[in-house]
Amino acid sequence: MAAPDADAAPGPAVGRTAAETPHAAQPLIRVDDDPAALPRDQWNALLAASPWPSPFMKLEYLEAMQASGSAVASKGWQAQFLSVWEGDTLIAACPAYLKGHSYGEYVFDWAWADAYERHGLPYYPKLLVAVPFTPVPGSRLLARDDAARAWLVKALRALTARSELSSVHVLFGDEQDQRALTGDDWLARQQVQFHWTGDGQPRAFADYLATLQREKRKKIQQERRKVAEAGIRFETLRGAAITAADWDFFYECYTLTYLAHRNKPYLTRDFFARMATDMPAHWLMFVARDDQGERVAASLVAIDESQRAAYGRYWGSTRYIPHLHFDACYYQPLAWCLENGWRRFEGGAQGEHKMARGLMPVATHSAHWLAHPQFREAVADFLQREGQAMDEYIDELERHQPFKAAPELERPD
Repeated sequence: MAAPDADAAPGPAVGRTAAETPHAAQPLIRVDDDPAALPRDQWNALLAASPWPSPFMKLEYLEAMQASGSAVASKGWQAQFLSVWEGDTLIAACPAYLKGHSYGEYVFDWAWADAYERHGLPYYPKLLVAVPFTPVPGSRLLARDDAARAWLVKALRALTARSELSSVHVLFGDEQDQRALTGDDWLARQQVQFHWTGDGQPRAFADYLATLQREKRKKIQQERRKVAEAGIRFETLRGAAITAADWDFFYECYTLTYLAHRNKPYLTRDFFARMATDMPAHWLMFVARDDQGERVAASLVAIDESQRAAYGRYWGSTRYIPHLHFDACYYQPLAWCLENGWRRFEGGAQGEHKMARGLMPVATHSAHWLAHPQFREAVADFLQREGQAMDEYIDELERHQPFKAAPELERPD
């Protein structure tokens, strides 16, 4: 598939090679149904040079999603990875999928799909640019420069038209993505997550607690004390120190979490086996043991040494222990980040309760293009009102910070 002319309306250009295009400067656009067809070294070099890289956009991670059977066509994730080439050089790329549903996205458009259906119009399949099951903000439109990124945006529109899709959606993008997806009827959407950010200076968890308001600090101390009184102790495993047996136990816990909500887990055991082989340095596991030494819970955190960032991902337990979830998923990772001088811990999607633990609201962004002009207008009106409400919501959250407003003289806890 060759890129459409820069001055032409976006649309498919099928059956031409780059050499046959009217302008020799036009790059070649490829659509691949398997991310393994793309070169890891060139993809990951574009990612490393992007403003907001994350481990989840590495090609190994995206390959594992498909090769493990976790995000595949039979489950509603048909890979359509777009790439832009100058000769043998990859100059832009993004992970794209034809989606037959809206599960595993965390930017909810179910109401849009329902409106289409009630008017007798198909909403699915749609085109999605995202990392499956991974609501982590970061660069999505990987590109050498703004010009290459513009070709990628044109290619998204061309693929949408060529396949007669209802829409294209780019989720959790960075500021450069947002700028590239402005105008041409693209619609912006804002949501909120909760992240902890630090200054990179190592410190003890107790010192961090001292910065919180007294009631917040005492609640955390009480929760951790109850977990300890239940005989629970944690071990921290990083990278290659996580054995196959550890991964097996974690996956048992992960599966139990989904079963408790009567759902099937998104990710297969083979996915995590591939992570242990292809990306071992990006994983941190906290394993909880009882006073008999038996493992009772595990939480998994992704880490990125280059960014000094950690990302809360999955957890589970073999039996219920009060407050164990908060300790395994927030306090243990936060303490590790603090002690090691890391700068960011992202607690995942949603959850105002995270603020009480020092994770503050952060706006996340997505961009949407709908082919149907009347629905595009209706969604634009909705997003304008939703955006105003989201701004007010974030402002309100900011007024309820858990940290001390000024130095306080207090008796020791």
